[in-house]
Amino acid sequence: MSYTTKKFTVETPVLAFRFLMDTFGITMSEAQKTIDRKRVYVNDELLTRKSARIFGEIAVVVFEGTSKGLIPVFETEDFAVYDKPSGVMIHPRKRSDGYTLNDEIKSRYGKDANAAHRIDKSTSGLVLIGKNKKAEIELKAIFAARKVHKRYFALVRGKISDEFLIDAKLKRDIATSQIRLKVHVDETGKPSQTRVIPVCYFEDKHATFIEAIPYTGRQHQIRAHLFHVKHPIVGDPIYGIDEVDAERFLDGSMTHEEQTRKTLSPRLLLHAQSLAFCYKGIDYAIESTFNAKSEFYNLLQEKVNE
Repeated sequence: MSYTTKKFTVETPVLAFRFLMDTFGITMSEAQKTIDRKRVYVNDELLTRKSARIFGEIAVVVFEGTSKGLIPVFETEDFAVYDKPSGVMIHPRKRSDGYTLNDEIKSRYGKDANAAHRIDKSTSGLVLIGKNKKAEIELKAIFAARKVHKRYFALVRGKISDEFLIDAKLKRDIATSQIRLKVHVDETGKPSQTRVIPVCYFEDKHATFIEAIPYTGRQHQIRAHLFHVKHPIVGDPIYGIDEVDAERFLDGSMTHEEQTRKTLSPRLLLHAQSLAFCYKGIDYAIESTFNAKSEFYNLLQEKVNE
């Protein structure tokens, strides 16, 4: 389990945030966030006031990483890179989410280590980790300044013969969509660009293995852009199937077997292949060793319809 409850007995009243700071060695801001996230109980009652004085039986829900043996593929003194499997979230959204990449990060590098960016749960591939708060902040700034060159591999429906640029604004949660987390091409959205480079066309499956380079970092950018140009990624349970089925996937009512049947793959065939950036005057170019071309071909269950 990623979360566990630690119990304490406090005999002398103490400020709640001070108790958390002293007990767990965290900052005042982190202590206040712990209370805001409803993780502190006093005598079996949820604590809601950060300035309250507490005593008696105190229970605190904390995150404790449990490793499954995933090791980084590259690391320096300040950062590490993991090759995340498909189906694993980076951060848990709720206590019942179970194992995430955070389990590996925290168990290996401690509580101050964090991912510097995100990729979708369904997407596999490289994730950059700051081993400490200072490194995390610096790495996030490099991403925010668009100074990280990212390359993805994907297997998409249909034939793509020539390289092209998708320049289409993206917007989340438009009024006509019944899916809250879906991203759409919309003129009122944020500027978004993705270059698409065909690598190999599999005629027997009517699918193209491509390289995708996102010049901007919008949520679901590659998935939404490829869907927009009528070449959705194989295995995508949100973009490329009707919204009723996509909603069923998101609320957990679609079985894995049904997902595979409807999307033609047991997983999203999108992989974060490489990261290139400059950090502290040193240029890094990190490549995944995952054989996406072969693996994706084998995962595509049948020929894509014309």
